[in-house]
Amino acid sequence: MTRSETASAAPEAGSAESRAAGVAAALAAAEGIVGADRVSGGGPGDNTGLFRRRDTVATIKPSTADEAQRVVQAFAAAAGGVSLHAYSTGRNWGLGSRESATDNVVALDLSGLSAIRDIDVAAGWAVVEPGVTQGHLAGLLADTDRMVNVTVSTAHSSVLGNALDRGVGLRHQRVEDLVGLEVVLPDGELVHVGWWPEAERKTPVYPHTLGPSLVQLFVQSNLGIVTGATVRLLPRPEALRVVRLNYTPENLGPATALLRRWVSQGLASGVPKFYNPTAARGYGSAPGQFLAHVPVDGTEASVAALSAIIADEAVKSGVFTEVSTTDATDPGAPHHEVTSLVERSYLGDPDVSDRVFEQKMGMRADQLDTDLGFLFFLPLLPFTAEAVVTAERLLGQVHTETGILAGGTGNVLGDDLVDLVVAMKFDRADAQAAHRALDRLYELFAEQGFLPYRLDVDHHEWIDRVGGRPSARAFARRLKDSLDPTGVIAPGRYL
Repeated sequence: MTRSETASAAPEAGSAESRAAGVAAALAAAEGIVGADRVSGGGPGDNTGLFRRRDTVATIKPSTADEAQRVVQAFAAAAGGVSLHAYSTGRNWGLGSRESATDNVVALDLSGLSAIRDIDVAAGWAVVEPGVTQGHLAGLLADTDRMVNVTVSTAHSSVLGNALDRGVGLRHQRVEDLVGLEVVLPDGELVHVGWWPEAERKTPVYPHTLGPSLVQLFVQSNLGIVTGATVRLLPRPEALRVVRLNYTPENLGPATALLRRWVSQGLASGVPKFYNPTAARGYGSAPGQFLAHVPVDGTEASVAALSAIIADEAVKSGVFTEVSTTDATDPGAPHHEVTSLVERSYLGDPDVSDRVFEQKMGMRADQLDTDLGFLFFLPLLPFTAEAVVTAERLLGQVHTETGILAGGTGNVLGDDLVDLVVAMKFDRADAQAAHRALDRLYELFAEQGFLPYRLDVDHHEWIDRVGGRPSARAFARRLKDSLDPTGVIAPGRYL
């Protein structure tokens, strides 16, 4: 065969045939790296949001960061035939679970990377992998003076995955806990950005280093695949109490104004939370009642004083139907068990038995993706009475239009900002109405300037509508094109 005949017989570079051959070669290489039993055909299965199932070629489950890096290198060599979609434990419920934002992907399941590589309780840091759950990390810190910033989700959710999507813990937004990242770039190079422990010397834990701060570059990003992180371990308060307050819908505005005053004047700690009547039912509130949890922490004396001040002002205001500072300590209190679990969560114990989680969801965590219909919508609000009242009115409007009832939980992130978690549980037969409700939430809240800070897999195109100025979006895409010209890492929800 002549040289010209050989060339004509080979697949043309960039053709569908050559791309398919590249994908087959990458999957074969992946089997050699992680083992054939850890490469399976097809995608990750059902998702509780009942989002459209994407075209997923295969799922690869590495067990070490080195294996994950070598898999990325194998797909980089495939030069654009298919893209990798990485996830941690896959419990991104209501936003897509393990589903990708686009089709033609190979899923990279990082739940097998579950090592806590290093931990220094005294200095306040731990090096964790994507599969490390908040229950696992919190368990190592039991009976120490440090804690992890937990969420109210299941104890079996990923610390790192949630932080990289800007999830909210009970102390602050979890992205604030990220001080260093280990990242596999699209070409397979492994880099460490931010602060990382050094064996030969101890340095202060500070995420920015000299020069541009790179940790945040990989948050809500597909510029690399994160295989490890240094996370902060927070000082555990000596004492903590949650003031429980109930109020009726007509007092939503005055109650919000009082809560903001307590936060802005330093009486409350961590992330105070308020719940509309649908969400409040999961915490034992009577039908039609709003609920607020106001955490106070510090020394025993300061907690006693500050919680007494809040309770006294709450009673004198006449705004609240119920005020309690003793539900967690009084076994005879009507909300004793649930308030005790809430206080433990604020102290870094996510309750590995998932009692609060199961009470709210009505089932175990491992049942959600197959048995429940569940969607999230996550906008940011100004922390004003007017904004909170408007948001509740919009939830009511969506209920009227679609028949879908939404729970609303406000996470107070400071003097001027609320993260509103809108949760919709629905019968799976009502999925069409639920997704219509989700579409309306995006539209109505955006009209008010209440923009989402996290997106689900079916609304990833909203990044161009609410994701900042066009020049910033264009700059982000230039970075993506520069680092990943052949699309080794799949387009995500944000880039």
